[in-house]
Amino acid sequence: MIDKQIEFIKQPRLMILSILDKFTMEQLNTIPAGFNNNIAWNLGHMLAAQYGIFYKRAGLEIDESFYQLYKPDSKPEGQITQAQLDEIKSMLITSLDKLEEDYANQIFTNYPTWTTRYGASISNIDEAIAFLPFHEGLHIGYIMAMRKLV
Repeated sequence: MIDKQIEFIKQPRLMILSILDKFTMEQLNTIPAGFNNNIAWNLGHMLAAQYGIFYKRAGLEIDESFYQLYKPDSKPEGQITQAQLDEIKSMLITSLDKLEEDYANQIFTNYPTWTTRYGASISNIDEAIAFLPFHEGLHIGYIMAMRKLV
């Protein structure tokens, strides 16, 4: 079942990355009127949320400097570079392979119960994996709205 859940996360990511291939770095870094972040930040946030929801919550080590740039309630601290964007785009896919491997290796044994800002109670890694597509759907929606404004 994990492979199907990973697929439900991966396919929308591939779709949005394909749509954004036509955009310039200036467009991806533009913060449209009425928004407090940009397309590039939303991509980084999707990855940071995955790390936070799965690994950080389970008490596992993550790249804290990356997480701090894109964690909830953060904002872009400047222009993202092409190299940074390329890394995020790659990690949006490769991190799912790592998640699947880590799940198979049962490293998420110390997962605490917590409640999301949307009121959903999550008690284990399976529930966290089920929640992630909802969260990513919100940010893909923001990206889809922003792409018309940049």
